[in-house]
Amino acid sequence: MKVITTHNNADFDSLSSMVAAKKLYPDAILVFPGSQEKTLRDFLIHSTLYIFDIAKVKEIEYNNIDTLILVDTRQKKRIGDFAKILHKENLTIHIYDHHPPARDDIRGNVEYIENTGATVSILVSLLKEKGIPITPEEATVMMLGIYEETGNFQYPSTKVDDFKAAAYLLSQGANVNVVSDMLVKELTHEQVILLHDLMNNASIYN
Repeated sequence: MKVITTHNNADFDSLSSMVAAKKLYPDAILVFPGSQEKTLRDFLIHSTLYIFDIAKVKEIEYNNIDTLILVDTRQKKRIGDFAKILHKENLTIHIYDHHPPARDDIRGNVEYIENTGATVSILVSLLKEKGIPITPEEATVMMLGIYEETGNFQYPSTKVDDFKAAAYLLSQGANVNVVSDMLVKELTHEQVILLHDLMNNASIYN
């Protein structure tokens, strides 16, 4: 049994990377190892645009897993109970990640570890290289991961490959309007201070 999973407190890069990895491993099962960020939970609960066949972790028979595909992480402490099978005999591990090295990194039989702004950018590049088709809905979800993880391409960690991946997803029908609507736009530090000042100096008139 092949399983695609990610890190606890999963975000949009986690989900989009899982969706992209499913294109590479069509017979694999998608499963979150634990919790998800609130914006992602809301997306999964309320969105009627995308239906993902994501199994619950309690439904997984760990002893039956022969291939573990990790996306957006390679840290042992971040994959929940899946860490318990890392020393299982004959277990094959495939890793797709963009994070810098850490002390408890897992070693994979196959590793795609690159310095990109988002993990899904690595996977999109592979899908393009292999000529694997992407539906507009899948492209939109993958675009969500890139936009969130790069801060709409404003974070210093953003790389050329992120732009290339986004351009390819756009050519595959990704809906940028949906991406814009889905991502929560949090206030900056300066905006929070301004809001605080406005509230403290507000006058009420009846």
